[in-house]
Amino acid sequence: MPPVNAPSPHAVPGRAARLAAPAGLLAAVTAAFAYVAAVDPNEPGHYPVCPLLGLTGLYCPGCGGLRSAHAVAHGDLAAALQANAPAVLGYAAFAVLWTVWVVRAARGRPMRLDPPPAVLWTVGGLLLAFTVLRNTPFGGWLHP
Repeated sequence: MPPVNAPSPHAVPGRAARLAAPAGLLAAVTAAFAYVAAVDPNEPGHYPVCPLLGLTGLYCPGCGGLRSAHAVAHGDLAAALQANAPAVLGYAAFAVLWTVWVVRAARGRPMRLDPPPAVLWTVGGLLLAFTVLRNTPFGGWLHP
């Protein structure tokens, strides 16, 4: 006979337990954005140079992401988009997905993220096109 206070193997965790993971992730992301907001990536010496840019002179899809995050943290959306527009879209997508996760967790429903392959291929193709375009002579306006 199991002890009286033993949790049932089918017990549903409480709301606080269900919200612990989303809260932890939000704390980590907030701390990262706070650091990038405080330490300006536009000033040399604070962050390492992108290895691809340093070795080849080519901009990767993430180049300018820290500058973009710094601008977002300071409320300058125009500068953020100029530094790295896909990163800004990524921040917005994170905010939406995190909100959906919190709502579902609060209601006791699991978060399922299962995008169709067409969506993944489309996002990958757009990032590849962005990367190629920003490294061409006529894509200079996409440089961070």
